[in-house]
Amino acid sequence: MCPGNRQQKGRDFIDTNKELNHQLFLQRENDINHSPYENELAFYGLVRDGDQKKIIELMDKSPLNDPEGRGRLSQDEVRNIKYHFIVSVAMISRFCMEGGMNSETAYSLSDLYIQKADICTSIEPLIELHRSMCSDYAGRMRQLRRNKVYSKHIVLCIDYIYENLQKRITVSILAKHVNLNETYLSKLFQAETGKSVSGYIRDKKIEAAQNMLKYSDFSCLNIGNYLAFSSQSHFIQVFRTKTGLTPQAYRKQHFRSNWK
Repeated sequence: MCPGNRQQKGRDFIDTNKELNHQLFLQRENDINHSPYENELAFYGLVRDGDQKKIIELMDKSPLNDPEGRGRLSQDEVRNIKYHFIVSVAMISRFCMEGGMNSETAYSLSDLYIQKADICTSIEPLIELHRSMCSDYAGRMRQLRRNKVYSKHIVLCIDYIYENLQKRITVSILAKHVNLNETYLSKLFQAETGKSVSGYIRDKKIEAAQNMLKYSDFSCLNIGNYLAFSSQSHFIQVFRTKTGLTPQAYRKQHFRSNWK
């Protein structure tokens, strides 16, 4: 590379820094903040996990729907929302692929929704389209869990487990939920999933803990308490048995590693 090109690149970099610092100054002066990074990742994670109920509850707080949480990508408000929509569907499609969705389905669905967003001419249809998109992806991820040809009672148990990971879940609670005898449900669950009820619940809680350790700033103590482990030592023991690492070591190794 000739010296003139290197000097030009250096000037471009300096100019970008000036613009960036000016932008940050204006945002601080006007008290403008982006939606917290962890909140966005948690929202995308809920879509990946197929938690439609929670998605609907949080939809109004998503970056696209919250004027105070989204950055300014264009001076034109409709185009600004479109750009945020594209970012959102791109992130969600990749989270869903990570959760097991076929890549061709995820990418094609993303293309479809971006095309629909492209022809929108006002904000409200874009907001509604975003709701539909999130619910669609979440519904498909939820269905992926059911496609293993489980019986109705086991599907209901699995849905209950996913929706109540923050609670203490027992065979007794699940048996009452699906109106079956505890012993019969235990045998049925083992036969269909290949795991005991307690083993399945434990695995899903650890999967949730892994995601929280990767994508959030919650302490290991808070994560263990949130997932209803009986004690911090019990959480550490179960986590280490499943992953080979303590929660602290796992976080150190994986925190935000997917996004570096």
